[in-house]
Amino acid sequence: MTAPIETLEFQSEARQLLQLMIHSIYSNKDTFLRELVSNASDALDKLRLESYRDKDLEADTADLHIAIETDPEARTLTVRDNGIGMTREEVVALIGTIAKSGTADFLTKLKEAKDAAASQDLIGQFGVGFYASFMVADKVTLVTRRAGTAEGVRWESTGEGTYTIQPVEDAPQGTAVTLHLKPEDTEDHLYDYTSPAKIREIVKKYSDFITWPIRMKGDGEDAEAETVNSMKALWARSSSEVSEDEYHEFYKHVSHDWQDPLETIRLQAEGTFEYQALLFLPSHAPMDLFLRERKRGVQLYVKRVFIMDDCESLVPEYLRFVKGVVDAQDLSLNVSREILQQDRQIQLIRRRLVKKVLSTVKTMMTADAEKYTTFWREFGRAVKEGLLDDFENREAILEISSFASTHDAEKPTSLREYVERMKDGQQHIYYMTGESRSAIENSPHMEAFRAKGYEVLVLTDPIDEMWVDAVPGFDGKQFQSIAKGQVDLESEEDKKATEVAREQQNKDFEGLLTWMGTALGETVKEVRLSSRLTTSPACIVGDTHDLTPTLEKMYRAMGQELPPIKRILELNPEHALVTGLREAHTARPDDEGLAETAELLYGMALLAEGGELADPSRFIKLLAGRLEKTL
Repeated sequence: MTAPIETLEFQSEARQLLQLMIHSIYSNKDTFLRELVSNASDALDKLRLESYRDKDLEADTADLHIAIETDPEARTLTVRDNGIGMTREEVVALIGTIAKSGTADFLTKLKEAKDAAASQDLIGQFGVGFYASFMVADKVTLVTRRAGTAEGVRWESTGEGTYTIQPVEDAPQGTAVTLHLKPEDTEDHLYDYTSPAKIREIVKKYSDFITWPIRMKGDGEDAEAETVNSMKALWARSSSEVSEDEYHEFYKHVSHDWQDPLETIRLQAEGTFEYQALLFLPSHAPMDLFLRERKRGVQLYVKRVFIMDDCESLVPEYLRFVKGVVDAQDLSLNVSREILQQDRQIQLIRRRLVKKVLSTVKTMMTADAEKYTTFWREFGRAVKEGLLDDFENREAILEISSFASTHDAEKPTSLREYVERMKDGQQHIYYMTGESRSAIENSPHMEAFRAKGYEVLVLTDPIDEMWVDAVPGFDGKQFQSIAKGQVDLESEEDKKATEVAREQQNKDFEGLLTWMGTALGETVKEVRLSSRLTTSPACIVGDTHDLTPTLEKMYRAMGQELPPIKRILELNPEHALVTGLREAHTARPDDEGLAETAELLYGMALLAEGGELADPSRFIKLLAGRLEKTL
C-alpha cells in the first residue's frame, strides 16, 4: 500500500522568505552547504546528549557522522547524518513555518531594505539556514526518522508555496537532505555542486572545525569514503594555529549569523578546575535582543562533548548577545540546567567570562574606537541593564558606557571624559532623561545649565529611567537629575553676593506662591521660585526621590497601580508673565480669571517638558478665550 501524501502550505512568512532565497539575494551561494552541515552537526550533538540522558533510547550511536554524496548524472547533492532525526510534527514545525520570534519584524525590515547587501544582512540576522538550500536547488527532498521511533517522514518542496509530506517505513535513523540542483551558472555564482573538489573546498573553508567526521567518497567507482574535515576543536588549538577566517567561520556555525563577528575572545583556565572558552561579540544586534522569548547563553561542552545550547548560567541576561563555547573538564556529562544554576564551578566560570568580556570592551574603547562605537550602538541598551543587578561589575559597566551629552551633538561621551571636563567645584554628574534628544535639549530645565556652560548627559533609552535611580555615582561624583530636587549652580561667592536680593525676592513673591499653591493644590505639591530658568516662565520638577513621569507611565503600562504623584511648579521670577501675574494678584486678589491664568501657566510648563494634559479640551478653551481678548 502506498503511503498517503499530504500537500501543505508554508506559513506565509516562510513563503516570502523562500521567494527571496530562490531569487538569490545572497551572492555567496556556497554557504548553503555550511548551513546544512551545521544542522547535521547539531542533530548529532543532540543524539549523543539524548543517549547519555536516556539509557533506554533505541538509537545507534556507534558511528556518528555526516556524509555528503553527489550524483553528477542526476544532478543531486545529499547531506546525510545519523543523528537525532525528526518526527512528522517536528518537520512541519521546523521547516513548514519559521519557528523563530521576530518574524514579522524581519519581513518588514526586509521589505524596507533598499539593496541586496542590506537584505543579506537581515537574512543573516534572522538565521534561516535550511531555506538557503533553495538558492542552489529547484527541489529539496528531506527524509528523516527520529531516533527511538519506528516510522520516518519524507518532505519535499520546490519552494513555490507548498510542500508534500508522507510517512516512510524504512527510513534510516537521522536526516538526509537531497538537493535537486539548478543548472550550473558561474556568472550567477552557481557552481557545480556535484564536483567532489568543490565540495571539499567548501567544507575545508566553512566546516573544518566540526567535531564530527564529514565523509565523502573519493573519485572512482570503488573509492572508499574519506573524512574531509580536521575535526579539531578550535578552542583547544593554540591561537597561533588558528586563522582569523577559521574563527569567523566557527562563529557563524555557533551563532547562525552570516556576518563576521566584531571581536573574538579566548580564555583558558588551569589549576583547581580547568576550562577553555572561545567567545564572540557579534557585529550587529539580533532581531530578538529585546524580545522576552529570546534565547541566550553560550554552548557548553564537557571534555569536548556537547552538553547544551544556550547555557544561560554562563552569561548574565545583560550579556545575552555573547556567542561562543565553554568547554569544562570537570563537570558531569549528565549535568542539567537546574544543577548548573547551583554549581560553584559554573558560577566561577561565569564571573571570569563577564570580567573578560567587560575588559575586552574597555580595551576596545582606546585601541579601536570605531569598533567600540559599533559595539555600543548595537548592544549598549542591553549592557546598561547590568547596572541594575550586577553590583559586582557595576563600576566596570559604567567605565565602558557611553552617553549622548550636550558637550557634542554627534559624539557620545564616556563618564571618565565627562568627569575630566567638569567645572571647578562641580560635585555632580548632571543628566536628564526623556523620550528624545530634541525634547531634552528644548526643555526649560536646561536653560540655566546652558547659560552657565554645564554639561548634561542626554539619556533617552527606557533603561536609563531605571538605572539612574539605582546607581549612586561614578568616581566619587553623584548623579543628579536636572529635573528633580533643588538645583544650585551658584558658587559660594555668588550666593553671598545675591543673598539679600534672593531674600527680598522670596518676600515679594510669597503671596503669589501661597495663593498659586492653593489654586493648583489638586495637581501640584508646591509652587516655588526657580533658579534653573532663564527664558521660560515656569517648569515642573520632581522631588528628589519621585518617579519620573516616563517611569510612572511605564509602570502603569505594565499594570502596576501607583498613587497619584504630585510634582512641583517652579516659577521664573524674572519673567514678565510671572511678574505680571504677581502684580495682578496683588491688585485684584479676588479676580477669578487669575486662577485660570495660573492653570494655563501650569499647562504650558507641562507641555514644555513633553507631558500630557489631564484635560486638553479645557486648556484649549481657556487659551482660546485669552487669545480672543487680545484681538
